[in-house]
Amino acid sequence: MSTSTLYTALYFGGLLAVALLEWALPRRPFGESTGLRWFGNFGLQIIGGVLVRALFPLFGVGWAAFCREHGLGFFNVVHWPAWIAFALTIPALDLAAYAQHYVLHRVPVLWRVHRAHHSDLDCDFSTGLRFHPFEAVYSTAILSGVILALGVPPAAVLLSQVLALTLDFVEHANLRIPPSLEQVMRLVVVTPDMHRIHHSQDPREGNSNFANVFSWWDRIFGTYVDHPAAGHEGIKFGLTELSDRKHLTLPWMLADPFLSPVRPAAADRPPTPEPVSGAVAR
Repeated sequence: MSTSTLYTALYFGGLLAVALLEWALPRRPFGESTGLRWFGNFGLQIIGGVLVRALFPLFGVGWAAFCREHGLGFFNVVHWPAWIAFALTIPALDLAAYAQHYVLHRVPVLWRVHRAHHSDLDCDFSTGLRFHPFEAVYSTAILSGVILALGVPPAAVLLSQVLALTLDFVEHANLRIPPSLEQVMRLVVVTPDMHRIHHSQDPREGNSNFANVFSWWDRIFGTYVDHPAAGHEGIKFGLTELSDRKHLTLPWMLADPFLSPVRPAAADRPPTPEPVSGAVAR
């Protein structure tokens, strides 16, 4: 089985599995505009995927293989044992994902691109598809740059992408996880209850919990919020300035970077870290 075939199978298999889990174990009642949201979110993903393929003929595993063949990047120069390069690649790429997400919230022009993701009025697995095509280009360029600089093993890139893909669907899911299990899981990985806070209309909460796979980055860098002030049942999603129903449609999502008003830069309102050991409000 080729890498692309494997990735495609994991992509659609993971998407279907998380959607079924949401249906069986919902965390919150489903919104009234689910069909409209799904159509727009899937449409945005398709357009972004086509654009990335056009601009980056080689990316991800293919780009890592190209760098290895041409001796590009740190690991291809120092020739460390393969297991060390493999082990360091997974957290390194995830740290890069945390950093590029943090920057999206701090730089006004990048926030304009990223806010299409945050203008969703609900949060479920399809929100993990809702990224503006410009953001897809931005994140792919960052990932490609990190792969080039580090010269990471292609197999490690594949594993990293599979983890990121799976967690992206899971962390956005409207999924109920038993509290005791959820608390253990979030010590290592981002859970739906942890990431849901990031989609809150509350500016402090919306500018927290940036991690993609490993939850410890938010604790290390002081961007971790343990629970939403209104509780998970009372949290409001989206952006107050883009709260009209029209922003669930594909044309308006594509137009988001060019619309006003723009929320003040997150750098002006950094989140106040909360104690890591605090109990989660239910």
